[in-house]
Amino acid sequence: MTSSLRSRRRSPASQRPPLPWQAIIDGVMLLLWAAMLLRFAVTGKLYLLLHPDYMWLSHLAMVLTFGMGMARMWQVWQVVHSSQRQAGPRSQEHIALLPRRISTGLLLAVAVFGLIYTPRPFTSETAFQRGITDVLSQTRSRPQRFVLSGASEDRTIVDWIRTLNVYPEPEAYAGQAVKVSGFATHIPGWPDNIFMITRFVLTCCAADAYPVGLPVELPPGTDRPKPDTWLEVTGSMTTQTLDNKRQLVIGEATLTEIPEPRTPYEY
Repeated sequence: MTSSLRSRRRSPASQRPPLPWQAIIDGVMLLLWAAMLLRFAVTGKLYLLLHPDYMWLSHLAMVLTFGMGMARMWQVWQVVHSSQRQAGPRSQEHIALLPRRISTGLLLAVAVFGLIYTPRPFTSETAFQRGITDVLSQTRSRPQRFVLSGASEDRTIVDWIRTLNVYPEPEAYAGQAVKVSGFATHIPGWPDNIFMITRFVLTCCAADAYPVGLPVELPPGTDRPKPDTWLEVTGSMTTQTLDNKRQLVIGEATLTEIPEPRTPYEY
């Protein structure tokens, strides 16, 4: 009689449903995504992934995923601490291309990878893969009219390229002072005393970044800088023939090695 009473008392606890693991995983996944986006924002690495005009989307996504993650964990807490544990919160059914477990696993893997991986700026190797250019294509931002304003040494590499797009006669800029910064790139087939000072331009995100650059002529006796070395180059514009084409070249160059900037891309 006593044993039967004990078994009856234990039966409700033994019949409690298991922990809502799917809801727990959903909450953890959302919080990990929020933590990943927060890490990129705090460390400044978001500048390597997004154009500043679109960073608000990342910040909004961070707030939303954090809020949804906390709401999901609150649902789990209510179920676990309820006096009569009921079935855990269930996700709304929806049409999906992948099974739920696979999609959840992929999202978790991406979030964990984002917390471990540290983005790095593109290098000269990527510049070669994407093709360094001295023009901006029709689909990229260009000035609507040709206006030379301000001191020439205040122009960035992109400013010079945009100016050349509008008025591509190199002789028009001969003798103008120049002061630009970027990383060194060695172009195959060019003389040893000439290299390219390069920057990547970001129009939306890192996926559409493209390199632009200006040739630099080294003074006699100056060693060519190693590829990917960040430099500030000062000098004056000259015209030379490279790859059977007259090009604007920075002559009388003075090179100053600088640390990699926090925002290495142009916009």
